[in-house]
Amino acid sequence: MELDLAFIWAGLIAFAVLAYVILDGFDLGLGILFPFMRTSGQRDVAMNTVAPVWDGNETWLVPGGGGLFAVFPLAYAVIMPALYAPIIAMLLGLIFRGVAFEFRWKSKHRQWVWDWSFALGSLTAAFAQGITLGALVQGIEVANRGYAGGWWDWLTPFSIVTGFAVVIGYALLGATWLIYKTEGGLQQQAYGWAWTTAFGTVVMIGIVSLWTPFLDEVFMQRWFAFPAIIYSAPVPLLVAASAYSLYSGLKHRHELQPFLSALALFVLCFVGLGIGFYPYIVPHSITIWDAAAPDSSLMFLLYGASVLIPLILAYTAYSYWVFRGKVREGDGYH
Repeated sequence: MELDLAFIWAGLIAFAVLAYVILDGFDLGLGILFPFMRTSGQRDVAMNTVAPVWDGNETWLVPGGGGLFAVFPLAYAVIMPALYAPIIAMLLGLIFRGVAFEFRWKSKHRQWVWDWSFALGSLTAAFAQGITLGALVQGIEVANRGYAGGWWDWLTPFSIVTGFAVVIGYALLGATWLIYKTEGGLQQQAYGWAWTTAFGTVVMIGIVSLWTPFLDEVFMQRWFAFPAIIYSAPVPLLVAASAYSLYSGLKHRHELQPFLSALALFVLCFVGLGIGFYPYIVPHSITIWDAAAPDSSLMFLLYGASVLIPLILAYTAYSYWVFRGKVREGDGYH
């Protein structure tokens, strides 16, 4: 049986993007919450919870973005010109927060500068990712296999709303991560942040979910027409179950359950996007097969991915295992 290499690669890139979102999402969330932490010691503890793993989390950007360039060159050539501004803003944000990880420990007299660099870099990266998502969902104008829109097509009310939704969602991941990894005063604050951001996240999921079907008739058909509704209906039901699990975990002061429930919300939202997008990689203009590179290239790259992706997964799992447990003030990776 002949392999559908374009479909396989679409799945691999989707997996890489999801891995980036759920792994880097919570450390971006920490940066968003940074200004609300009361003391420098609390900020030290928060940063130390992710210091051993943050750069590994961002590794998933490489198979996600680089894979798009190598495997779906037509999609890359269309998406990048349409989204240059938010993508560059995201990269600049990631650069500033990456530098802040190192410099805030060394520059004691200017530590506040790097604290704000970490916070603003995280906020910028998260908001830019949300803008990028919203602009992609609302559609990119394509003509003659190229981008045919304007400079500011990415900036719309819908993309701004998705930008705020991602910021609030990442803050929820950051708060629930702190509940799991810390104790004492910082953990108590994190419970408060988690309640606020959990409410905001659920509200934003509802707003975006109700708005999206009106952006394109294809979304409406995928979510509400028969027989597609058979496949899409379980997603909102599972979202409701995850939201209840999040509520229950916070109410009963569980430590791990809120984090896992927040991750489940992100995974289910991603699944919902996949249902709305498939089989398009640029909705609703270019399919994954139209955008794919030749099969010989896809197979060659698949050999490399079959080695690299398991290695990245193994390294990531090992890192989280080694640095498991609570992080306390005075402890540190640095």
